[in-house]
Amino acid sequence: MSPRSMLRLADWAITVDREPGASGPVHETECTTCHESSEPSENRTSPEDWALRHTGRNPDHRGYRAITTSLLRVTPAPGNPLREECR
Repeated sequence: MSPRSMLRLADWAITVDREPGASGPVHETECTTCHESSEPSENRTSPEDWALRHTGRNPDHRGYRAITTSLLRVTPAPGNPLREECR
């Protein structure tokens, strides 16, 4: 298939990126009172610990937003002519 070809109808799949080198989910916690946030971390406990310390320093800051960012990858699904090119 040449670079100028266009696929009008083709099936694609979107999944969590598990390619070599892709990071896992990244977690953060944001205070909904002052909007300060934890450092991003690949484990959930660091942002949760940050929230507990933040409330300890600011007793009226009790609401938090848990933010999890995952990387996604789109790949040709079975039947898509590009699927064979990806192997």
